[in-house]
Amino acid sequence: MRTSARNHFTGQITEVKHGAVNDEVTLRTQDGLDIVAVITHGSATSLGLAAGKPAFALVKASSVILMVDSTDKVSARNRVAGTVTAVTKGAVNSEVIVASASGAQIAAIITNESVERLGLANGSAASAIFKASSVIIGVDA
Repeated sequence: MRTSARNHFTGQITEVKHGAVNDEVTLRTQDGLDIVAVITHGSATSLGLAAGKPAFALVKASSVILMVDSTDKVSARNRVAGTVTAVTKGAVNSEVIVASASGAQIAAIITNESVERLGLANGSAASAIFKASSVIIGVDA
């Protein structure tokens, strides 16, 4: 499958917590990351999501927030600490790649001003953060 989402994680569903309207789905990636998604109960049912089922998660790079000098107190469910491996500057925005210790890579699109303010450069520590509601879960047909 090909998509425009810069962040594509494959793995297996490890948990589904059912709710009346939304379900919370946890996907463990091949790199050992746990990605939490909140999707509608109807979507989880129609996809047949259950523990052990192969699936993938998509996250647009524009939905990823980068943080340095991190604190553990943020409301976003997904946080991946790592090291900046690439910064590609454009006219207004930059693409920043953060690699976790396990090798997972997450792309974020942030303003050039934010890159400078945060001091992001190859080798600097950063955390990639994204909300569970920003995650799209899919399965192969």
